[in-house]
Amino acid sequence: MMPIFAIAFGLVFLLGAMDVLTARVVSIAWPIIVIAAGLSKLTSKMCSCCGMHSPKMQGM
Repeated sequence: MMPIFAIAFGLVFLLGAMDVLTARVVSIAWPIIVIAAGLSKLTSKMCSCCGMHSPKMQGM
C-alpha cells in the first residue's frame, strides 16, 4: 500500500511543478496523502518483516 501513496505523493508534486495543479490544490493534497499513508500503516495487521500478524496495540 505504501508504494501507491509514494506514487500519489510524487504525482501531486510533479503535476504542481508542471503547472497542471495550482499551488492551492498541492497545498491541500499533500497533507491528505501523508495522513492516509500513516492511517494505512497504523491499521495494517501484517508485520512487514515476516508477514505474521502483529499483536494488537495495548493501552489504546
